[in-house]
Amino acid sequence: MSRSAKSYPSDRAEVAEVLIPPIGLVGSLRIPQQARGIIAFAHGSGSSRFSPRNTYVAEALNHAGFATLLFDLLTQDEEADRSNVFDIPLLAERLTTALNWTFTDPRTDKFPVGLFGASTGAAAALVSAAALGDTIGAVVSRGGRPDMAAAALEEVRAPTLLIVGGNDQDVLALNRSALACLTCPKQLKVIPGASHLFPEPGALDAVVAEASVWFTRYLLPAARNAREA
Repeated sequence: MSRSAKSYPSDRAEVAEVLIPPIGLVGSLRIPQQARGIIAFAHGSGSSRFSPRNTYVAEALNHAGFATLLFDLLTQDEEADRSNVFDIPLLAERLTTALNWTFTDPRTDKFPVGLFGASTGAAAALVSAAALGDTIGAVVSRGGRPDMAAAALEEVRAPTLLIVGGNDQDVLALNRSALACLTCPKQLKVIPGASHLFPEPGALDAVVAEASVWFTRYLLPAARNAREA
């Protein structure tokens, strides 16, 4: 992965390794001071909470004032069965379990919640968002396969941003089809010159910029509404 010269200062933050019940999924939780929401990440097939691309995006979102949760959707034994990494209902179930944990943990239970999904993780994020309804404030997909969310797309209420590289033509076509199925506030953002993993100089920073704007636009009103309720 190629990164630009931009760097993010390591602001003071609470950092913890967490075990998400009931099966003890391992996660990395980072909560900056004065965090204004939390973003849970759903990584793509064959990846993990250590995905360098998602870690880079998460660090940038921390700098923008969002807490982040990166966690392994599968146990090590489950990862050995390759079919599991494409099992969208299973991945969505695990993501929903992690989100339910954030709703009850005292460190995160007051935050409005957003989802960031990559590759097949984007489908899991959308299925989970459909199941949880208004509990989810916003969804962002990076190079995702939202088409794999199938019928759940019509049930998603959270504002959804689909980000695709301009050179990722097959995935771009699939995202356009998925966009047509979404009935929530939605947008497709194409990053010119970027391929599927956004390795080109500046490409991942463009993803960060779009995601930050989207989460700021939709999660902060969610936080205000919660306080006024």
